[in-house]
Amino acid sequence: MALALLITGCNGQLGSELVRQARAASDIAFSRGIDLPEVDLTDPFAVRDTVHEWARVVRSDSPDHKLVVLNPAAYTAVDKAEEQEDLAYAVNATAPALLATACKEAGAWLAQVSTDYVFPGDGTVPYEPDDPKGPTNAYGRTKLAGELAIQEILPDASWIVRTAWLYGAGGPNFVKTMARLERERETLTVITDQVGSPTWAGDLARGLLTLARSDAPAGAYHGTNRGSTSWHGFAKAIFEELGADPARVHPTTAANFPTPATRPAYSVLSPAAWDGAGLPPFPGWREALAEAFRVEGPALRT
Repeated sequence: MALALLITGCNGQLGSELVRQARAASDIAFSRGIDLPEVDLTDPFAVRDTVHEWARVVRSDSPDHKLVVLNPAAYTAVDKAEEQEDLAYAVNATAPALLATACKEAGAWLAQVSTDYVFPGDGTVPYEPDDPKGPTNAYGRTKLAGELAIQEILPDASWIVRTAWLYGAGGPNFVKTMARLERERETLTVITDQVGSPTWAGDLARGLLTLARSDAPAGAYHGTNRGSTSWHGFAKAIFEELGADPARVHPTTAANFPTPATRPAYSVLSPAAWDGAGLPPFPGWREALAEAFRVEGPALRT
């Protein structure tokens, strides 16, 4: 069965990579990327019209195409969300609910990209998809609300894919920040007491496209590069890829870098559900970082 995709947030870090890979894939018959200002995902009429028209065009070519909407679009300004929770809720909860409703009407699947921040972050072993939730900030609360809305509206034709510590060629991210600071400063201090799994957008996009092609059952999955490290360990690895001395990266604690939004201390997500669905495993985070610099080095260094 040929695959047809509608990709939101196509100008963003993950959305742009999804569009690039989808258009290069021979088995994806039709892909369309949408973003602001073309389509406002918080507008119910715009969402319904866009999804229905996309489905109509695809089915006019072939009624047998599998229709999948990939939704990486999100409000991701974690600290600003503490003051703009209503706006974050509109993008992270209302918009996914509208997409789920439109997908249900159009007979399409929905893959929603979510976050490790839905968990409380006080664990010591990797979180499983069904572990108790407990977001500690507005961003996490709004993303969890989006998950719950999708699971209520479209329980049998939706995937929730949680990821963490995302970086890539597009948009601002930790890797680009470290590359800039490496040029500007002799030494850096980076947090050691927050642990997670750095994830390359290139690998996550491949995983999402594989999921869209698959017969994996509806439900929640975790999509991150394998293994874990602290922000400090991640920064040292980035320095290594830059050809800089990692000893220039000094350790500190989160208490020395207070932020408006509380960050989870432990954000490692278990791949067990992903593996159990027969989906190809993600590479390890350190291997992925090296590959990202090999493929996207100039963009990551800017």
